[in-house]
Amino acid sequence: MVELVTGHANKAHATAEQAAGLNAGILGLDDYVLDVHDKLKITVVSANKVTIGTGELVMQGRHVSQGTPEDLIVTNGSQGQKRNDLIVCRYTKGSQSVESAKLVVVRGTPTTGTPTDPAVNTTSPLDGGTTYDMPLYRIPLDGITIGTPVALFNVLKPMSDVWDSLTRMPYILCGGHTITTNNDGTFYINVQSPNGKKADYAAYTIGPFGNGFSQAGEYTAQRWDTSDVNQIRFRLWNTKDNRWCGRVAIFGSWIAIWNRQ
Repeated sequence: MVELVTGHANKAHATAEQAAGLNAGILGLDDYVLDVHDKLKITVVSANKVTIGTGELVMQGRHVSQGTPEDLIVTNGSQGQKRNDLIVCRYTKGSQSVESAKLVVVRGTPTTGTPTDPAVNTTSPLDGGTTYDMPLYRIPLDGITIGTPVALFNVLKPMSDVWDSLTRMPYILCGGHTITTNNDGTFYINVQSPNGKKADYAAYTIGPFGNGFSQAGEYTAQRWDTSDVNQIRFRLWNTKDNRWCGRVAIFGSWIAIWNRQ
């Protein structure tokens, strides 16, 4: 059954699931750190403590805010062994459908070989999952030493940044018509400039001629003048005799393009 979410219903009716669905639909079905505040920057404080800075993230449509830096304890490493720990943002849906989020250090398995990342919870709350982990950092440990943390998240750029990277499509006008050229072979196409400027490109393709002209391939229309923003002038050229045509009835199609600046 359809339900109006963004509207007054005279009762409490908007849910967290609906808000998450809207966020996921707009931002994408993935996990992102937003490009604000400290972007959850990590700082290694000691051999067993790191600090996660301020930031905002969206995980599976759920918005989570880190208003103040937070210290996290990393279990000490062991001499002669390596380990990968993960710092995750963990979403939990508990009893009575109460939802929460917190930063968690997921401890990996020590090994003398090549360490692997520990398992995390991957069932999205959008699919009914009650526990979900968004990996933020990999913490490599070599013996008792914490290595350089590795960021595992994508930073979602704001629309203002993305807009400048988009290719702007040009304005395009086109049409077809029958016209009789002037005595010097010129003719005009009336257009309505979409940006108040003259066309950056214009072309005319000749179709079947009028009475007495059957060799359409022997004639071309050349762009002659575009100084008028609302009018494009062409001139008909006889390719067989290498001369400008005189008065001729023609049919053709035209196209004009204005680049977006």
